[in-house]
Amino acid sequence: MENQKTTNNLFSFSIMAFSVLVGGALIYGVSLKFPADFKNNEKNSETAPTFNIQGLEEKVIPEKGIELPVKWGNLGKQLIESGVIDAKKFEEIYSGRGDLSAEDKKLLYEENNGNIIINRENSGVILNLLWALGLGNKNEILENGPMTDKKYGGAGRFASTGGWTISSGDSMSHYSKHQFIVLNSKQQALVEKVSKNIYRPCCGNSTYFPDCNHGMAMLGLLELAAFQGIDENGLYKIALAANSYWFSDTYLTIAKYFQDQGIEWDKIDIQKVLGFDFSSATGYQKILSKTKPLNAGGGGSCGV
Repeated sequence: MENQKTTNNLFSFSIMAFSVLVGGALIYGVSLKFPADFKNNEKNSETAPTFNIQGLEEKVIPEKGIELPVKWGNLGKQLIESGVIDAKKFEEIYSGRGDLSAEDKKLLYEENNGNIIINRENSGVILNLLWALGLGNKNEILENGPMTDKKYGGAGRFASTGGWTISSGDSMSHYSKHQFIVLNSKQQALVEKVSKNIYRPCCGNSTYFPDCNHGMAMLGLLELAAFQGIDENGLYKIALAANSYWFSDTYLTIAKYFQDQGIEWDKIDIQKVLGFDFSSATGYQKILSKTKPLNAGGGGSCGV
């Protein structure tokens, strides 16, 4: 009987002690119930640095665009008159993409166009115009470079040639056939030198082997810029601007990679960034192993 009484007293004491503990927990529950790092999570989320992709976009692909020191003049009109561009086919492409803007039509039809301005909205149009120029303009790179290597079965088998479906007649009837831009020997040597050092993320080839639309467009841009007196450093700057708009996700990611190392976009080695280690498909994959990709909705298509 005495043992039962003692047991009951102990049980009552346990209940009382538990009640005190629970009551204390209700009053001081936050510190008792949750670990310190969880308790401070809200504070941490407020003070943790956040990545500003919009700020990086304004450095790499500014919304207002980049004015290239290269005059377009009446090249659009020449491309139409020669048949490299069938104007009706060209416009039909954009009828399902919101139509050509007034500025786009000026580049296509008018004679006194000033410097090319490339931006987020017109980068595709600029790409196609320069593609036509690179394809149609007579140049030794097209005639004696890798495009004509017999192991590939002919220059007409590439995306940059067979994929150009908006000319009058077969695209190969215009391949390196028109003298829109006639380079002197010094200018030609410069274009060949620079073209071998500029890559594109859609493949592993340099501009010297323009087997896709981006390569052919870049060749046309380099020819036009060299013809107008742009030096080697200037050619690389122009090429980076164009590539950045054509492959915006790629170059935003590369910019983030450099930013993580404390190097801002305006301080990069442009020639290095355009080279194989960063701008080729293989090089870019290595960059992706070191940083997370950014997605601004801009990839590079190899069709018109």
